[in-house]
Formats: sequence, C-alpha cells, structure tokens
Amino acid sequence: MISLDEIPADRPVLIAGPTACGKSGLALRIAQAQGGVIVNADALQVFDGWRILTARPDDADLARAPHLLYGHIPFDAPYSVGHWLREVAPLLNGPRPIIVGGTGLYLTALTEGLAEIPPIPPDVRAAGDSLSLPDLLSALDAQTRAAIDTANRARVQRAWEVLTATGRTLPDWQADTPAPLLPLGAATALVLDADKEWLNARITRRFDQMLTSGALDEARAMQPRWNPAHLSSKAIGAADLIAHLDGTVSLHQAREAAIIASRQYAKRQRTWFRARLKQWRVIHVSSTD
Repeated sequence: MISLDEIPADRPVLIAGPTACGKSGLALRIAQAQGGVIVNADALQVFDGWRILTARPDDADLARAPHLLYGHIPFDAPYSVGHWLREVAPLLNGPRPIIVGGTGLYLTALTEGLAEIPPIPPDVRAAGDSLSLPDLLSALDAQTRAAIDTANRARVQRAWEVLTATGRTLPDWQADTPAPLLPLGAATALVLDADKEWLNARITRRFDQMLTSGALDEARAMQPRWNPAHLSSKAIGAADLIAHLDGTVSLHQAREAAIIASRQYAKRQRTWFRARLKQWRVIHVSSTD
C-alpha cells in the first residue's frame, strides 16, 4: 500500500479500484491523517435503501471523517454521470476532496470531460430495451464498436440510443467534449489493483459479512418496493436476495450467485481500469497491507 507521505496534502485525491479492494479504507486513512472530505464516486452508493449491500460507509466510518454524496438519492430515482458531475462541481471549491469509487465513467468524466449529449427520449430507450445485444451491436459503426466494451450491454445500448436519438455517433459527440472539471494533472490519481485470488477471497468474506450485518433484513425491507427496472436494483446481490425472499432460490444459491456476480464485476473493473486509467498511479494491494 502507498505511504501517506507520498500524497500531497494540498491536492485533491482520486482513488479508483475494483470492488472490495480497500478503496474506502485508504480514503479514510488519508482523510484522518491529512484532512479532507470523502466524496463518493460509486454509481450505486448514491442511492438510499441498499446501504449494506452496496458497502456504503457505516456509522463508525461516518464518524471518522466527513462523507458526501452517499445515500442521498431516492432508491427509485434516475441518476447519471451528468447528475454526479453537477453535484461534484461545487465540492471542488470547498475542503480538499478525496474522491473514491469504482465507477470508472464518473472518474474519467471528471478528469477528461463529458460530452453534453441530449437526454434520450423514453421511446428510444424502450426500443433499445427490446433489442438483443447482437442487434444493438449490428447497428453501430466500427469506430463506435472499437470505442466501447462490446460485452457490456449497458454501454452498447447507450451508444445505440445516442445514435438513434441524435443521428450522431457516440465518438462524434465525445469529440466535442468540454474541458474537464478536474484535470488529471491537478490531482493525485491512484488506482488500486490486486491479485485475482486475493480479491476473490475478499469478495467472499465481504458478502458473508454483509449477510451477518443484516443484508437479508435490508432486502426484506426493500421487497415491497422492489422493481428490477430501478437503477438502484442493480446492486449486486439485490435481485438474488429478493428471489430468496420470494421463495424461488435458497439462501445458499442466492449467496453463491451474488459472489460470482461480484467476482465477474471486479474482473470487468480491473480490465476497464487498466485500459482507461493508464496515466494513474497503480497501487498493488495484498494481504500484507
């Protein structure tokens, strides 16, 4: 792990990394040692309703340092990278921000800028929802396919929606991207990486701790309001625990499905970070940290 002496105390800090790798712990160390406000950059931790399952800071962590943009959005509300940038912008002028999260798109939008693409009409989104991944991909040009993760349906559908709604490709819009709110050179940018087996073991232990800490009770409280279409419902393990409460799977099956999904998500994150955050300082974490 990095020594805090290597982190300037007068610059914003950015911390990225796959799920369960220790990002929040590092942010707390920095905030307690040097001061600053911890700012969330995780697309699911902004929502209320799934505090345990999304690994939002608990009361003990909140008492150790100020935290912002956690659990402040209703569970059934829409939220996007554009919403997040608008909320982060004024925070950059306040106490030194320590911005931490696993949603890479938030962090690259902050440091590289975000294309100002018009909102997608509901009928276009509904049409995209009805298409298969191969159908969506077949409608995209080669430049767009090369610029996105073609295995990530959400990214593919986003590119399809932009093209369908505006008549312009996603790369074309991105070419008109405005200046970033926080240029990378103005911050200390760290991306955590970890050995696959070590991280997989951490993911398993963390999910078991979530169950011990009340994740099933949390799911039971959300069950009457459950709607898989809500963005907050994408929290890994949410659908599995709801299915268990509905009586369609055992708790063991729900646990196994959630752990596998978390490991797959971590793999996608690591691949994405290695491709997109090449100018960030890589910090290797292990059991000795």
